[in-house]
Amino acid sequence: MSDARPLRVEPALGAAAQLVLLALLGTLTGLGPAGWLTGLVFTLATWAVLTRALRRSWPRHMPFGPANGVTLTRTTLVGGVTALVAELFTGRPPVVALAALTAVALALDAVDGRVARRTGTATALGARFDMEVDAFLILVLSVQVARSLGVWVLAIGAMRYVFVAAARVLPWLNGPLPPSTARKTVAAVQGVVLLVAGAGVLPAAAAYAVVVVALALLVWSFGRDIRWLWCLRVSRGAAPVREAARESV
Repeated sequence: MSDARPLRVEPALGAAAQLVLLALLGTLTGLGPAGWLTGLVFTLATWAVLTRALRRSWPRHMPFGPANGVTLTRTTLVGGVTALVAELFTGRPPVVALAALTAVALALDAVDGRVARRTGTATALGARFDMEVDAFLILVLSVQVARSLGVWVLAIGAMRYVFVAAARVLPWLNGPLPPSTARKTVAAVQGVVLLVAGAGVLPAAAAYAVVVVALALLVWSFGRDIRWLWCLRVSRGAAPVREAARESV
């Protein structure tokens, strides 16, 4: 039997807001074909993915919530950033608009989680939505900075996606991780460092140094989490062995 639930209106509103932002960028920055095409693809993909996620995991009568509204706003800004980064490859770099949109998107990252906690509307889907938007923004910013500092910068944006791919082969990587202020801090540092490096406000040597430090911190953070998950796997594997030994005694 097909799912007869009506489509949620929020993805459509997000798509409409994205189109408005693209039109505004077209007026202010002269957004060209590369930017428009990339922005339209982002708009369609966001609408499709969010619609599917809401139909599968969100109760039909449950409000979308203010925290998810903030995340959807950030998604719109990330779409604008993505379009502008694509435009950089045509030789017309709108650096000021790109830095402004990125700064607002990063600032709002501290808002949606706080709103969810204060309003009691924190959900697994909301947390995943927030995480995916963060990860994609870091990926796009790493593409921007890689143009000036080298392809190695892409490791910052790709690391999370490599981890997800590895978890499909090694299911123990999908284990639960404890809350960590260090993990959140390292993640926030990536966005700020890439914003500063991409804005061109630092000398080349200084930009190179801070991005190297950011990458080192990210490697440390992922390595720390992988070690935790491995220890969790070992402890869970040892538990049945100890239980069997006790039964045999």
